[in-house]
Amino acid sequence: MDTSSVSAEPAASAEPRDSTSAFSRKFYLAAWRWHFYAGLFVIPFLLMLAVTGLIMVYFNSVETRFGERLYVVPQAQMTTAVAQARAALDAHPGGTVSQYMPPPAADRTALVRVKVDDLSMIVAVDPYTNEVLSSVDKDSTWYYFASDIHGTLLIGDLGDRLIEVAAGLAIVMVVTGLYLWWPRDGTGLARALLPRLSARGRALWKELHVSIGFYLSLLLVFFLISGLAWAGIWGGQFVQAWSTFPAEKWDNVPLSDQTHASMNHGALKEVPWGLEQTPMPSSGSQAGAAGVPEGTAVNLTSVEALARTIGFEKQFRINLPDGAEGVYTISADSMDGDTETPTGDRTVHVDQYTGKVLAEVGYDDYALAAKAMAVGIALHQGDMGLWNTALNALFCLAVVFLCISGVVMWWKRRPSGIARLAAPPLPANLPLWKGAVFLMLLLSLAFPLVGLTLLTVLALDLLVLSRIPPLKRALQ
Repeated sequence: MDTSSVSAEPAASAEPRDSTSAFSRKFYLAAWRWHFYAGLFVIPFLLMLAVTGLIMVYFNSVETRFGERLYVVPQAQMTTAVAQARAALDAHPGGTVSQYMPPPAADRTALVRVKVDDLSMIVAVDPYTNEVLSSVDKDSTWYYFASDIHGTLLIGDLGDRLIEVAAGLAIVMVVTGLYLWWPRDGTGLARALLPRLSARGRALWKELHVSIGFYLSLLLVFFLISGLAWAGIWGGQFVQAWSTFPAEKWDNVPLSDQTHASMNHGALKEVPWGLEQTPMPSSGSQAGAAGVPEGTAVNLTSVEALARTIGFEKQFRINLPDGAEGVYTISADSMDGDTETPTGDRTVHVDQYTGKVLAEVGYDDYALAAKAMAVGIALHQGDMGLWNTALNALFCLAVVFLCISGVVMWWKRRPSGIARLAAPPLPANLPLWKGAVFLMLLLSLAFPLVGLTLLTVLALDLLVLSRIPPLKRALQ
């Protein structure tokens, strides 16, 4: 398969011979041309996604999302969560505590998020002595920086839309690449599955590109689809909107105007995919089930004790109330990489005044698409253990190779000494072009930005580029 070349040669087999029907040859050339055009747009994005993905996998698995793992010497007893939060706040006067992450092990630090003006500081506190060991602006960490590029190119919604188009066109590249790879003219399947390492020069680049691309194709489609589900149009307006957990399932619970997405911070997604668009519960009523014991002050310490009582352990986090109607939110989920078990997603909301449990939602409560995303996100981020980390790192390196090999193949096949794009030729009297337009219209309904982009490129190719001699010569 030829999944990411700028001007990929036909795959493992040569182009159809003269004896092959004219229809087959024209369809083959058309697929090659679409593979080429998709590659022109996609390669820079795939390189960016692979490199930033490697950075995120490293910090998500080897270090932490906030930098180096910090360790402490265990002592007889930890201080309270309130005392640890106060120590973090003392290190940043004038700030407010917005999130508390208890130590995931006896020899690890507690992490406290403190808002200071426009900054969001992550403060590491020794849970035995309340000593502040480090403080870092979350937005300046390598993980956050890579995540922001990975999701928005640092330019917000415009970057999100460009990446969404690139992901969709990458799927077009996979499909056309598989068509080009498919053995024909008597070539056996075994020959197409194994690279011919005895080849030299451009032929060896093509052999490696084709074989690695084929074996990577399904995994690449998985990463692209799971990434598209995060995107603003296909994900946010279509798939996610239909798969969001309905807050109406919470009996007689007052709801806030804010959604769970309000707990996200910048480009970094921290709320489970199936909950982002769900309204938050609101504090200040008598609704809810038993939570913090009566007579106990409702604060960070008592909410942490409640979390452990109801089954939260190791790594989890507590978001503090945001405003008079806000709630304490206890959560452990795959979105944050809290556990290696994505089916263990769990979010619990607690009234800040009464300490009652207002609402709870877990993996079993998700819609089918949200369940798939919980598992898919964990795999996408490399959260499911060392094997997942190694697989994702190898995948990112393979994508980088496909991009580089595609460019090298184009460079070696282009006419030397001539400043031309050297695109595959547009077949004359291309058959079934009306069917192609129809398929792209259907694609526009499923992936709006991608379908519209393909229709635009098709119109330019058929109506403009192929009809204006200077442009036609520049492409050939």
